[in-house]
Amino acid sequence: MNPEIDVAIVDNLSPVFSFAETIQTVITGMDSEKTAVVNQTNDTWKFKYGSVEVVVNITGDQPTDTFIVLSTVLAFPVKDEPRLLKLLLEKNASETFEAHFAIQNDQVIVIASRSVEDLSAAEISRLITIVSAIADTNDEKLIAEFKAL
Repeated sequence: MNPEIDVAIVDNLSPVFSFAETIQTVITGMDSEKTAVVNQTNDTWKFKYGSVEVVVNITGDQPTDTFIVLSTVLAFPVKDEPRLLKLLLEKNASETFEAHFAIQNDQVIVIASRSVEDLSAAEISRLITIVSAIADTNDEKLIAEFKAL
């Protein structure tokens, strides 16, 4: 005997995991100093990882929404900008996995973003971990070498 499934009930079931709950769980595991802050709308989190602040944002749960993780590693002005840019491009080619270095609002950042469509808990964890680790590994070196006096 085959059970009948009410399609309307299946369509209304929530996903196996909630993006917000998964993000919060990952951050809680990485935030040893308990610095995490979530904003009022539950779509942006900030936490300290080593010497950097990491920002995690999700614009919603629709396929066209975006999941973003970023961390600032160096603020402008900088000295020897051409050498810095060459170094960042070289790092993008060999060291950053799904993340990359970028410049936004006169700051060098490490950023990873992707569509929410088919986003898994493992991908959320991986992107937060990658951005956090790359930023924490590189910020002090970049500041020491390139920060303008």
